[in-house]
Order: sequence, then C-alpha cells, then structure tokens
Amino acid sequence: MSAPRRMHLVAYLKTGPTANHPGAWRHPEAPLDDLFAPERYEHIARVLEAGRFDACFYADTFGIPDIHGGNFDAYLRLGGQISYIDPLAILPVMARVTRHLGLGATLSTTFFPPYYLARTLASLDLLTGGRAAWNVVTSATDLEARNFGLDGIPPKHLRYDRADEVLEACNALWDCWDEDAVIADRERGVFVDPAKVRYAEFEGKWVKTRGPLAMPRTPQVRPVFLQAGASERGREFAARWAEMVFCTPHSKADTIAFHDDIKSRMARHGRTLEACKVLPSFAVVVAETDAIAQERYEYLQSLIDPEAQLMLNSSLLGADLSRHRTPEAMAAAQGNQGITGSVDRVLQLMQQEGISFAEAATKPRGLLIGSPGTVADQLEDYFTSGACDGFIIWPTVFPRMFEEFCRLVVPELQRRGLFRTEYRGATLRDNLRNP
Repeated sequence: MSAPRRMHLVAYLKTGPTANHPGAWRHPEAPLDDLFAPERYEHIARVLEAGRFDACFYADTFGIPDIHGGNFDAYLRLGGQISYIDPLAILPVMARVTRHLGLGATLSTTFFPPYYLARTLASLDLLTGGRAAWNVVTSATDLEARNFGLDGIPPKHLRYDRADEVLEACNALWDCWDEDAVIADRERGVFVDPAKVRYAEFEGKWVKTRGPLAMPRTPQVRPVFLQAGASERGREFAARWAEMVFCTPHSKADTIAFHDDIKSRMARHGRTLEACKVLPSFAVVVAETDAIAQERYEYLQSLIDPEAQLMLNSSLLGADLSRHRTPEAMAAAQGNQGITGSVDRVLQLMQQEGISFAEAATKPRGLLIGSPGTVADQLEDYFTSGACDGFIIWPTVFPRMFEEFCRLVVPELQRRGLFRTEYRGATLRDNLRNP
C-alpha cells in the first residue's frame, strides 16, 4: 500500500521590512527595530521548523529597484522590497537553531561564476548537514546588471543558455570529490586520499572552470534547486533542473495548466514526475472566524499607499506603470526586463475578471482569507485536485502571519492527513521525497 500523498510547504522571506505586500510593514504588530538583529532570523527559523515546513528561502534583488519614476525615491520612502542584509549571512544564523528546516538563498547564474556558486552552496550544505537550497535565478533587471558591470540585462534566452552551462559546471565541481575521500587517519598521516579527488575541467560556450573545489562532497552532493521560470524558456529550464518550482497564477485552472505543462516537459527530459514539486504561492490572513479574518484583511489593505502598489508591480513587470498603462505600452517599455510569471498573472486577471490592464496591475496577489478551516479548505482543494504538490507561503505581517499559520492552519492540515507531523528525512532532499 502506497504512503498517503502529503503537501509541501516552503516559506518565502526577505531580509527587509516587507515581502510582496507593500503595506504590511506599517502594521503595528510588524516589528521594525530588529531588522539587523540575529534574533529576528532565529525566531522565524524556529517558528517554521515547529510548523514542519520543508524549507524557507530568501528572495533577493541585487540592488534597489528604480524603474518606477525612473529613480529609487519611492522604493526607499515607501518601504519597498529591499534586501538590507545579504541572505547568505543570515542562513548560518538560522541553521544554528534548527535541525531539519531547509535553508535557501537566491543566487544569479547571470552574474556569478560557477566556482563561486558551487563553493558557497557546498559550504552552506556542509554547515547545515544537508539542508541547503538554491533559488536559481537568471535575474531580470537592468539595475542589477549595471551593479555587476554590464550595460543591461541580456535577453532571456541567452540568460537561460548561460544558466544551463552554469549548473552543468557546478555539478561537475560538486562531483570532484568521492564520498569517502576524507580519511583523517592520524596513524598513517593521511587526511585526504588524493586519488579520490579530480579536476572538473568544464568548458562551455559561456563559462569554464578547472576545479576541483577545496571541500569534500556534501551530504546532499548538491543543493536542492528551486526555480520560478514561467516563460517558455524558463519552463524548459525548470523541467530540466528544478526540484521545486513556484508560480503565481491567478486561478486554480491556471495552476493546473502550469502544473501539467511542467510535468509533461519533465518527462521529455527523462525525469520522473515526482522529481519536481510544483508550488503556487499564497499569503494568508487567518483568524478565529471568517468575519474577523475579513476585518483583518480590510485593515491590512488600508495600509497600502497606492503608489507603493504601483512601484512594486513596476519592478515585477519591468516597466514604469505610472507611465505605461496598457499591455502594449508596457511591452514596448520592458526591453529585456520583467518577470514573465508576473506579466502572465496580470494578463490572466484582465481576461478572467474583465478589467483593464491598469486595474489588474495594481490588484493584490495570492491572498487566502478566513478561519483555519476555510484556509485549509482552499489549500486542500488545490492540492487534491492535482493543481500542485504544495505551496510557497509568503508573509503579510511578519512574523505574525507565519506564527498564526503554524499555530492555526498547520494543525488543521495535519488533522486531515494532508501534512507531516514529524520530519522523516535526514536532508532537505530526503524530506521532499518522503513528506
């Protein structure tokens, strides 16, 4: 008899005051005096592990967005999504207070060379005992490219061509050491058997690296790959590499279409359907009753400055929405910028709700509102209908939303047999395969 199917939960985090909801940082229960305190990150790690989350990862942008209005004024003034601390400095802090929670960083294949990526992520996997995850991004803005010495972001297909090679090179580097290369034999005076270490000697069109890494094989050999490609090229990349892929579709039907498309592409790459988990992203406003949750939602929405919502979506879509108010104008202004999944979500919303592009571009994304039972009903419906394998959960009021989700919603999912009550695996990849 096969084991019951259980969903996966992954937390989307930022090291700044807000993540996706542009007004949540203004809530009186959102602490702001601990942004640079290790205790802030230790606390959320403990909360998520107590809630049996598979993992968390830190989304990241390598700079301050300046698309809205042609400058970064509003983004700073209105509390935009800025990474005030490098997530790679945060994750070891979180590792110290957890034993099972997967810990993920966002790193760009467009800007970073394979040796740096492989070394950094192997270090994290060693320090965490096999809990590292890599949110693989090709990046999507000119501002990031300029911070790394480029004139602008390359075209999407070229970014993904390079990304394929970067991951091939990283895998070659991670494979340079045999599992039993470290002997540490005091009597014989041999620490590492050099016969069990080799060069990578990888050379492609875009990158090359000699290797080997100056570190042993890690518990997972490589980190778990997380990816969010929604374009045609991005989906092919995800089908080849991703072990978790997240999306932001507007409806369950859109999620099912995305799920089925990714799974069919995986089969063409010779991968089993279980090898990659499809995870739509949601935030939650939960309370003891549906009515109280609705009141909380309305208050939360009242904290949004209209310009803040506009600037957030300008960054996601890669065009200044204060100037470009139609799909055609936006497309002409984007160039190589913008996140395809965000564009698709706006266009889906336009079509399904019969509203204008300008209205769709400023509507809230992915919010579930209600009592623990109501929220669990919605998650169960997506999961049992075959739309997904679990969910990315992003915060509204941080850390309160995660505290409430783990205290109220997780027990309801566990009671229904939809979510783990204990971790079963020794590594993050083990827990993905055996929820």
